[in-house]
Amino acid sequence: MRYPSGRHFLQIPGPTNVPDRVLRAIDRPTIDHRSPEFGRLGREVLSEIRRIFKTRHPVIIYPASGTGAWEAALVNTLSPGDRVLMFETGHFATLWHRMATRLGLRAEFVPGDWRHGVDPAVVEAKLAEDRAREIKAVCVVHNETSTGVTSRVGEIRKAIDRAGHPALFLVDTISSLASIDYRMDEWGVDVTVAGSQKGLMLPPGLSFNAVSDKALAASRSARLPRSFWNWEEMLEANKTGYFPYTPATNLLYGLKEAIAMLLEEGLENVFARHDRHAEATRRAVRAWGLEVLCLNPAEYSSSLTAVVVPEGHSADQLRQVILEAFDMSLGSGLGKLKGKVFRIGHLGSFNDLMLAGTLAGVEMGLELAGVPHRRGGVQVALDYLAQQAASAKEREPCSAA
Repeated sequence: MRYPSGRHFLQIPGPTNVPDRVLRAIDRPTIDHRSPEFGRLGREVLSEIRRIFKTRHPVIIYPASGTGAWEAALVNTLSPGDRVLMFETGHFATLWHRMATRLGLRAEFVPGDWRHGVDPAVVEAKLAEDRAREIKAVCVVHNETSTGVTSRVGEIRKAIDRAGHPALFLVDTISSLASIDYRMDEWGVDVTVAGSQKGLMLPPGLSFNAVSDKALAASRSARLPRSFWNWEEMLEANKTGYFPYTPATNLLYGLKEAIAMLLEEGLENVFARHDRHAEATRRAVRAWGLEVLCLNPAEYSSSLTAVVVPEGHSADQLRQVILEAFDMSLGSGLGKLKGKVFRIGHLGSFNDLMLAGTLAGVEMGLELAGVPHRRGGVQVALDYLAQQAASAKEREPCSAA
C-alpha cells in the first residue's frame, strides 16, 4: 500500500476545504443546548448570518444538507396542487423539480441545455401568460453546481416585476453563497436556500432558509405537511437563540468562526477573489485547447469551472488518473454530463497558490491520461494571477515614510 504524503487536494465544488480556524472552533467540548452559553451563541450566529445573505430578514438554520433546505422552502410556502415554475439548468435543478413533484406540486419544468442559465425573458413570458395567476412560485438555482453556470437573479427579479406577477421567488444559493455576489433583499428574493459545505467553509451538516415577510405570510396559509421543517416553531425558539430540537452545536461554533473570517476579509473582497480564480481557470482551460461548458460569459460561475473533454475520451478516467497520480479529487460529470465533463472547484478557503497546484495537477493529468491538449495552460493562469497581484499592489495606498 502506498500512503500519499502531503495534503489531499479536494477540488470538487463542495464540500470544500475547511480552514484550520474553523476546525479549531468545531473542536470544542459540546455544551448544553439549553444553557445560557448556548443562547448567546445562537443569538450571535442567527444575527450575523444575515449579513452573508445581505438581508434584514430571519435566517433559519437546520441540521441538514441543502436538500433539506429545498424541502423546507417548498413545504412552508405551498399547498398540494400548487403550480410552480422551475428551470432545467442542470442536475440540481432537476433534483429540485423531482422533489416538488413528489410533494404533490404541479411543477412546470422549462427545458434547458445545461449550458445556459435561466433566461429572464422566458420567465417574463411564462408569467405574462399566467393570467389566472396560478403560478405560486418561481424556483431558480443561482449557481448550478453540475455545470458551472450562474443564473442572473437580479435580472430575473426584474422580469417577474415587469410581468406584474405575485409569485414567490425561491432561489438556491447552495454553491454561490459567500462565493458569488448575492443580494437577497435588493433582488427581492422571498426564500433563499443554502448549505454549509461550500462558500461557508464548513463540513456538511447545516442548511439555511432566509425568509422574507411575503414568504412568512404565505406560510400561514400553506397546506403541505411539515413538522421538522416548520418555520413557525423555529422562529419562535430562535428569538432567544435556541432551537425547538437538538441543533448541530459544534457546527454552529464553526459557523460563527466562518462568518468572522468572511467579514474580516470583506464580502466584496471574497467575491473578487473567487472571480479572479475563476478567470484564471478559464484561461488555463482555453490554453489547453479544451472547452468550458458554460456558453454565455455573463453566466460564468466563480465557484467552479466545468470542462468538456474531447469526444472519445472519458472525464471519469481522467479524474481517476489524477486522483491516483497526484492525490487530487475533481468533480465528476452528473446526470446527462456523466463522463463528459470534469469540474474544478475553486471556492471557499482557497488562494492563488492552491489554484496553481490544482491547475498543475490537471495539466499533468491530461498528459498522463492521453487526453489531447496543448501544454502551457498553467503558465497562462500564473501570468494572469501575477498581473492581478501587481495591479492590486499598485492600488494600495502609499505608506507614510
